[in-house]
Amino acid sequence: MTHVSARRGAFYVTMAATAWGTGGAAGSLLFQAGQLGPVGVSLWRHLLGAAFLLVIVRRFVLADHLDWRVLPVGAGMAVYQTAYFAAIAHSGVAVATVVTMGATPVLTAVGSRIFLRERLGRGALLALAAALAGLVLLTVEPAYHAAAPSAGSPVAGVAFALASATGYAGVTLLSRRHNDRDPRSTAIGGFAVAAVCLAPFALAEGVVPDISWPSMALLIYLGAVPTALAYGLYFVALTALRATTVAVISLGEAVGAALLGVALFGERLTPLAWTGCALLLAAVTVLALRAEEG
Repeated sequence: MTHVSARRGAFYVTMAATAWGTGGAAGSLLFQAGQLGPVGVSLWRHLLGAAFLLVIVRRFVLADHLDWRVLPVGAGMAVYQTAYFAAIAHSGVAVATVVTMGATPVLTAVGSRIFLRERLGRGALLALAAALAGLVLLTVEPAYHAAAPSAGSPVAGVAFALASATGYAGVTLLSRRHNDRDPRSTAIGGFAVAAVCLAPFALAEGVVPDISWPSMALLIYLGAVPTALAYGLYFVALTALRATTVAVISLGEAVGAALLGVALFGERLTPLAWTGCALLLAAVTVLALRAEEG
């Protein structure tokens, strides 16, 4: 069992959020290659993530670690990753990420109060309010103008993003409740279960990626950094921090995704939206620095 301090846990989840912020861009670039859809990208992400973690762990027997607790975690990962990539396909990287990350801490806060009996201090509540205010500034018209895919539906994109947030909150709550497991085992088991859940749908959609160096590099990056590395850190952080604290700090992902959307896909942010980015980052930074045991 891995034990870390709250401060180190906050650092880990900050690094995880930074890595996650690049995952949407990688998925969007893979969509543009035309060989994989949201389910296919999500399947490869989980398979490669499990493979990279297995290389790190080396001695891992799935049957020894796969108990009932990892099954809903894996199912939740399958739902929220696939729904997230579907949201990107419909509404663009920044909108999908901002809506997903905006809904997640609210759902997590409610769930942690009901199911985990976690209480939020005044500082955490203020950080959550400030972070959500920053997200509003990022999404309100005309502050934010996204270059959504021409064949997409913005309404469907938001619906998929909310489904992703629900799955993400569920995984966070389940992992926090059962934090006596080895974090790397939870991640590997979750990836394996998610891949099994997605396989039938991916076969129907198409699972053979574009065989080119750019596509292969994107898949390797997606499996290694925003998946194996990020989720390894995320599950470790959940052994030291409250579920809502982890969810709020993870909001830093929205800023990274928005900036990549601007840099790579022509998505535009107005001055009001940039203010939202700054407010969001400030809230996340304050909460990370004031992380408490729990």
